Amino acid sequence: MSLFEGSLFDGGVGASPLAVRMRPRTLEEFLGQSHALTDGSPLRRLMSDAAGQSLSSVILWGPPGTGKTTIAQLIARAGSAKFVELSAINAGVKDVRDVISTASDNKAMYGSATVLFVDEVHRFNKTQQDALLPGVENGWVTLVAATTENPSFSVISPLLSRSLLVTLNSLTEDDIATIVKRAVVDPRGLDNAFSLGADALDVIIRLAGGDARRALTLLEASAGVAHGLQIQEVTGQHVATASDHNVVRYDRDGDQHYDVISAFIKSVRGSDADAALHYLARMIEAGEDPRFIARRLMILASEDIGLADNSMLPLAVATAETVARIGMPEARIALGQATISLALAPKSNSAYLAIDRAIADVREGRIGEVPAHLRDSHYARAGSLGHGVNYVYPHDVEGGVAEQQYLPDALQGRSYYSATSHGSEAQLGTIWNKIRHILGRK
Repeated sequence: MSLFEGSLFDGGVGASPLAVRMRPRTLEEFLGQSHALTDGSPLRRLMSDAAGQSLSSVILWGPPGTGKTTIAQLIARAGSAKFVELSAINAGVKDVRDVISTASDNKAMYGSATVLFVDEVHRFNKTQQDALLPGVENGWVTLVAATTENPSFSVISPLLSRSLLVTLNSLTEDDIATIVKRAVVDPRGLDNAFSLGADALDVIIRLAGGDARRALTLLEASAGVAHGLQIQEVTGQHVATASDHNVVRYDRDGDQHYDVISAFIKSVRGSDADAALHYLARMIEAGEDPRFIARRLMILASEDIGLADNSMLPLAVATAETVARIGMPEARIALGQATISLALAPKSNSAYLAIDRAIADVREGRIGEVPAHLRDSHYARAGSLGHGVNYVYPHDVEGGVAEQQYLPDALQGRSYYSATSHGSEAQLGTIWNKIRHILGRK
């Protein structure tokens, strides 16, 4: 099969990976990051022909495989600039100074621009980052720095202040599907040498986790498996073999998706940490979006734990933020920690029931007039209407609770919140009973 002559499939020397061959060559081919590439946005101008020689330095912050290197190359191409790439993993201060010196000479002698792409800039220490400043400040280079870490903590302030900060997001499933399908038919890719089964596409999308590079690497490796078996249709099993990954039966648009997430939530609610971890592992191994899992944990922290342990909601929110910042596979640790913590926490659905009871009354028309003494009194004639008159300021009362009416007349005697005796809510229940007594409620 001539397609694979000199390619990775026959071990040819110098073959380019599929992800490199399929790198977008124009802004039109670029997929994803629509939030940062709206018409007229700074990044879009930098990546368009209109950018010319007046280029701003950019720091790109986002997960792997979201287009950081491609953006840098497109910026260089748009400005007809020389593209130089350094990796912070193995480049030192001398390498940085050499690039900047050469760029300065080229600009002075030939008027040519240089785009310096520094991958994983967060790995540079302060001294190494300081070495970038003269080139950026004097316009000798246009710096495009890529990082997966929060630049506020990993990039020095002088560099941040001289650069445009752009946050990139993981690619959507539709974006990944388009990229994979394009690679199957494109002459730079597999050039229609293979067809791609629907099951294979679904598995690649799930395992890619929003990372275009990972998706193309999986596609190429899977095609290699099919090629070795002399089969022209890439299947889900080929993807599983290529990735050394057990493809769990889990259709995110079907019953498995809903059944597993339901079992996961019910296991956490039921305080069975082992079962919860099992279902979490199934979702992770099936390539479920970790952000979806984190969102469900935030809901559960309020709905099922709530006032029994108020610290669980901040924990769930912190988990969601961690997942969004670091991505998989490391995010599995934070998800596991949160799952265990929420499973072992005391449970209460009193807040969930309370707000739903209140909403039910409002929807049924049980509203009533706001008591006059609670109405806004910060305007002319409010006092003459009785608004705010006889309102007792709680801070002026011993104990901080004033004996006065708060509910409308039509809702006197209604009770929405009923405390449980679980966890921290037991103390809240005692406090609430005392307050209700002061307010004259039974």
